[in-house]
Amino acid sequence: MLAVMQEEWGSPEKMRLTEIDRPTPIFGEVLVEVVAAGVNPVDFYTAQGSAYNRVLELPYVHGWDVAGVVAEVGYGTTRFRPGDRVFGMPWFPRAAGAYAEYLTAPAGHFARMPEQSTFSAAAALPLAGLTAWQMLVNVARVGPGQRVLITAAAGGVGHLAVQIAKSLGAYVIGTASAAKHSFVRELGADEVVDYTTTDVATTVSDVDVVIQMFGGDAALGALRCLRRDGIMVNAQSAWTPGMAARAAELGVRASGFLVEPDHAGLAALAQLVDEKQLTAHIDSELPLAQAAEANQLVGQGHTTGKVVLVVGSPDRVGATQ
Repeated sequence: MLAVMQEEWGSPEKMRLTEIDRPTPIFGEVLVEVVAAGVNPVDFYTAQGSAYNRVLELPYVHGWDVAGVVAEVGYGTTRFRPGDRVFGMPWFPRAAGAYAEYLTAPAGHFARMPEQSTFSAAAALPLAGLTAWQMLVNVARVGPGQRVLITAAAGGVGHLAVQIAKSLGAYVIGTASAAKHSFVRELGADEVVDYTTTDVATTVSDVDVVIQMFGGDAALGALRCLRRDGIMVNAQSAWTPGMAARAAELGVRASGFLVEPDHAGLAALAQLVDEKQLTAHIDSELPLAQAAEANQLVGQGHTTGKVVLVVGSPDRVGATQ
């Protein structure tokens, strides 16, 4: 099968489309024929060999976001049957191999795709969607009437977080550049702040929850937006030294975060999609052979929503959109 390999650390140009053996599912696993794979910032930064993901070792097959069709089930697997349309974020932070024609993973790392979703839209959801869901629901426990600040609200995680927070009944304030304000408002945000011209930390106040997508000084500053005993969930806490101490000084709470595989969370996301409360915006779609270009786009940090790789054809795998 074809797969995108990382054989040496470096820029996206180091990615190589090559032929490798197709995997075989063991007990409790499924073999998924991949139709589409999402591209995430972690893909880009991991490839550079930085501290972003210390779990991976060379060589590895890129990617975590996947949508496809179950081709085979391992012994004892009862969640799925061959032909089921599934999506997931298997194995994270270990290598999953989503940039490939096939992958294997535990059945519990997948859920059934939303009924009305395309494969590309489903592939855009898992990592970003689970990040938003787990930060808002599992950690911050957002409920009706709460004020929630979401930074980078037009980005891959942010644009989904805005919609999920609104589905939970929250009042949502998003940050984005001026060019993306209309997009963020269309997602349901009640207020949008231009972080390029405004000091968010002095403009936004008395929020219950901050969903923070940047580390460093930006995250430390965002702590000042919280009401007393409010909570910031920081996806970049490893790059925010002094976060806990500063939160204590201000009388607020701060939590680090790392997304994990979660079939229940995926099912909740699928339900929101089917109820038309959640849509993954696709910035662009590229073929698997252009994985390097896709990662370069994401690495520049200016995409709106998600970038997706088209790996296979729904007709070829006997699926329909």
